[in-house]
Amino acid sequence: MSQDENQMLDEQVATSSVVEEPFESGATGAEYEDGQAVEADAGEEEGHLVPGDEDERDAGLHEEILSQETVWRGKIFDIETIEVKLPNGHCSRRDVVRHCGAVAVVALTENGKIAVVRQYRTALDRVTVEIPAGKMDPGEEPLESAKRELKEETGFVAGKIAYLTAIATSGGFTDELIHIFLATQLSFEGAEPDEDEFLNVDLVDVQELVDAVLDGKIEDAKTVVGALACDVMAHRLAADAFAAEDDAGEE
Repeated sequence: MSQDENQMLDEQVATSSVVEEPFESGATGAEYEDGQAVEADAGEEEGHLVPGDEDERDAGLHEEILSQETVWRGKIFDIETIEVKLPNGHCSRRDVVRHCGAVAVVALTENGKIAVVRQYRTALDRVTVEIPAGKMDPGEEPLESAKRELKEETGFVAGKIAYLTAIATSGGFTDELIHIFLATQLSFEGAEPDEDEFLNVDLVDVQELVDAVLDGKIEDAKTVVGALACDVMAHRLAADAFAAEDDAGEE
């Protein structure tokens, strides 16, 4: 990432854009009537994205919950067994991991480097490279959790912090949602990791991290999304700035 792109990110980090109206949909698919699948009509235009549950056809995809039971409670998540009625009228069982949610932070320094943490993950039996992250405490807002996790794991405090995006880590079996933030204007005040947390912290160039993601060397989902989102955001800002300069030159 160039210094100009880094500066533009820093200047724009407190702003965000949201889609206020859903896009029109032209996708085709199957709908259910009386338990039978029927073909949906194609829209006039194709190729537009409509978020989930904002397309009128999505109502026919929902499952009716018949019963649910918590079968296990743990320190980080609970497990529920849910009996559902499918759109075609058949019944099925879903095993769902209930999670309180988490945050992750793309911490960007003034010279275009991202803070990453190296830690051993027991489930994978190896050390991974990730952006700072952690689960939210009960009653904690995502923004406050992001600030806390950034300080605890890296020692950095953000002068500015903005919401980037969110990811459902694996919607097929868990409701865990990770809120990803972009932090800039960093100052170092010292890390405060948890007692059972052992980390090494590195500062890596944005492009180097993006290349590692695209080469398959970084597999952690939140880090993949955070790095690519940061890179795309920087390039869009640079393109907008170039277009503005071009328009000004034509006047």
